[in-house]
Amino acid sequence: MNLHDWIDEVCDLLDIEAEADEALLADLAEVAVDNVHGSAGPVTAFLLGVATGSGEADPDRVEQLAGQVQALAEAWDRPAGAADETDDDPEADSLVDAAGVERESLV
Repeated sequence: MNLHDWIDEVCDLLDIEAEADEALLADLAEVAVDNVHGSAGPVTAFLLGVATGSGEADPDRVEQLAGQVQALAEAWDRPAGAADETDDDPEADSLVDAAGVERESLV
């Protein structure tokens, strides 16, 4: 199974009709993680989805909004190599996903 198949399956599960530009979302998420916060990637992609889904945006509008968000992330005032806020929080719950990447718990 590839990423496009995954997207199709998730859309079927959620009973939605959606087109996703995987490369655009991956690039945006990477910039957000690198410049803002370790969890900013998925949160940013989610917020872009909410914004474009609520307005039923066409692909050109999605790309325009993603560009604006990426410019914001690139200009974000986070020093290079800065630790995430949860790094100093001993009570922060975390999980390790199948790839061995630590993720914050949702609970």
